[in-house]
Amino acid sequence: MKTTVLAALGFATALSMPANAEEIKVGLLLPYSGVYAALSNDIEAGFELAIEEYGSETDASFVLLREDTEVKPPVALAKAKKLILQDKVDVMAGIVSSGVLGAVRDLIDGAGVPLIVANAGNDEATGAHCSPFITRMSFSNGQVNRPMGPWMVEQGLTKVFTLAPDYAAGRQMIDGFTQTFTAAGGEIVGQEYTPFQKTQDFGPFLAKAKASGADAVYVFYAGGEAISFVKQYDSFGLKADLPLFGSGFLTSPLYVNAEGPAAEGVITALHYVPTLDSPENAAFVTAFEAKTGRTPSEYAVQGFDAARALIEATKTGAMDRDSLANALRQVHFDGPRGTLSIDPATNNIVQPIYVYETVAGDAGLTQKVLATLPATLDPVNGCAMAPVSN
Repeated sequence: MKTTVLAALGFATALSMPANAEEIKVGLLLPYSGVYAALSNDIEAGFELAIEEYGSETDASFVLLREDTEVKPPVALAKAKKLILQDKVDVMAGIVSSGVLGAVRDLIDGAGVPLIVANAGNDEATGAHCSPFITRMSFSNGQVNRPMGPWMVEQGLTKVFTLAPDYAAGRQMIDGFTQTFTAAGGEIVGQEYTPFQKTQDFGPFLAKAKASGADAVYVFYAGGEAISFVKQYDSFGLKADLPLFGSGFLTSPLYVNAEGPAAEGVITALHYVPTLDSPENAAFVTAFEAKTGRTPSEYAVQGFDAARALIEATKTGAMDRDSLANALRQVHFDGPRGTLSIDPATNNIVQPIYVYETVAGDAGLTQKVLATLPATLDPVNGCAMAPVSN
């Protein structure tokens, strides 16, 4: 494996490696502590696995330097400056929080250091705030939800009540769904945004959903809020008469077992589930489980594909910042989640979306894929992508 880890978390490092034209310094900027630590562990494990699997295909060697954003934009900005100015990284990868991405965006763009986004889904990052140095290998908030609008209408569900936490991602997720749902002939009969990370009792909102006359409820929740919401939805007794749909982060493999039987029957859409039937995904799941002892989540595959994109870029001969930025915009390959490419108009990933139901399996909860929805390009949404000059 052509990888060297130079920085351990929590320690400044004075270690160095002999410089050579083929060495690529990669700054991993992730929240290793705090509420998103589990996500970061999956992203990093996926990133390292891809280098182990595909690193021999390129002449480049990869030196990884880790920094903890602590999910705090000011901290992330300081750590990004260190990676760029002190450590002189050639490329950066990671970023879980959209707030952190917003905080480092101008620094990345101004310094001309390519960044591979491995999670943050804020639509504006590949829209009005796009940069030729920022390439997203994860998802955009609207992208995950737009295909579900017409699909639900096709299933005969034409009246929907929506719920999401009241912050940028929540509103963008729901907006992506409602735009296509109403365009396909559906009607939003009620819409509520719950106080982000402050709502412990969803009962009043569920009562509104029950009284709305909806055919179904469509939501976005993630992490601890997803666990609480799914459990309360089940205990409220709604699932039988008011089926629950949403963005796949609601029932992520990372924490669906914490939801338990309450998650059974919930139907969601996401860009990856570990039960996808393809040789690429079977190999990835086997290798990830052997490496970590756990089933890969969407976060793991995002890290895996971020590193794979970097490797594919270096295979073109790109080794410096400008050439890497240009090459990353042109990568395409078949990976665990299907055929992937980058839209050069926005630098956002183009990928299929999968509709799946959470069901009970022999070894616990698992995912039953119901439909594969075609990949579509995100709207340009104000992006004016300037070329990178070598």
